[in-house]
Amino acid sequence: MPTRIALTPGEPAGIGPDITLAIAGQAWPADIVAICDPQLLRERAQQLGLHIELTLYTPESAASFHQPGTLKVLPVPLAQPCVAGRLNTANADYVINTLHRAVDGCLDGKFDAMVTAPVQKSVINDAGIAFSGHTELLAQRTGAEKVVMMLATGQLRVALATTHLPLRAVPDAITPQLLEQTLKIVHRDLQAKFGIAKPRIAVLGLNPHAGEGGHLGREEIEVITPAIDKLKQHGLLLQGPLPADTAFNPKILANCDAVFAMYHDQGLPTLKYAGFGEAVNITLGLPVIRTSVDHGTALDLAGTGQADAGSLQTALRMAIEMSNKATDSSN
Repeated sequence: MPTRIALTPGEPAGIGPDITLAIAGQAWPADIVAICDPQLLRERAQQLGLHIELTLYTPESAASFHQPGTLKVLPVPLAQPCVAGRLNTANADYVINTLHRAVDGCLDGKFDAMVTAPVQKSVINDAGIAFSGHTELLAQRTGAEKVVMMLATGQLRVALATTHLPLRAVPDAITPQLLEQTLKIVHRDLQAKFGIAKPRIAVLGLNPHAGEGGHLGREEIEVITPAIDKLKQHGLLLQGPLPADTAFNPKILANCDAVFAMYHDQGLPTLKYAGFGEAVNITLGLPVIRTSVDHGTALDLAGTGQADAGSLQTALRMAIEMSNKATDSSN
């Protein structure tokens, strides 16, 4: 039976509906269910000159491989009609509801994974809803104690110890407890969700030259190395701390399954350069599989036919692969 993937198109005024319709025109080795307002998709398809046959999703129906030119839809109604490129706070609840339906369906076993198109945080907050992002909402909804952001493109995977912090706050956030917790999550999910029996993780240092023996900072000596050594005693295959400016070379990457960076702009520029427009955001530490695009809502491109669906295609492909590997590892 094919794996079943829940797809949330995100902000209705953005390119999420456009790229959802684009992937609906392709064949996929999975059952794809878009969780959204079907009228939104009909209107956007007409605007784009696309013909996609929408069918109602019912949990009782057997999963079937996606057929090009069709799309199953679990309907969630918009509060007000949507105009491409024009934000409307009245539809903020709609966006949140689609995410709740997707993650609850994953928890209930109706879906094997969820893939998310971009949301517009500002309009959700302007509507009076406390929302800091997909990751935080999913962590709260699933009761996950700690989640880790990983981005991937091709064979390169980069996980982050810290995410959206000001640079001056990063050193204080890098504690032995944080490193041990996040590295354990990365190790566990590489096994469970990627099918890697013995994950090898390259850990970057915080400072230039990984601290230069303490001359450029002591975090490597006092925090990072002790955490690595402790985790090695528990069987984790770690190398580092490595200087970030030389870690992304073929010799090191050939001998690791993921790179663990200390902060956002240490690890992600290299990854996004390697696969701009085709990178995937993966949330580790959740009891469900979730992948996402690596770009924003691109309001100026919505409804123009110029939106690139490459990242959503890669995120969907990754979700299918992870679901299949998770199924294989549980059998």
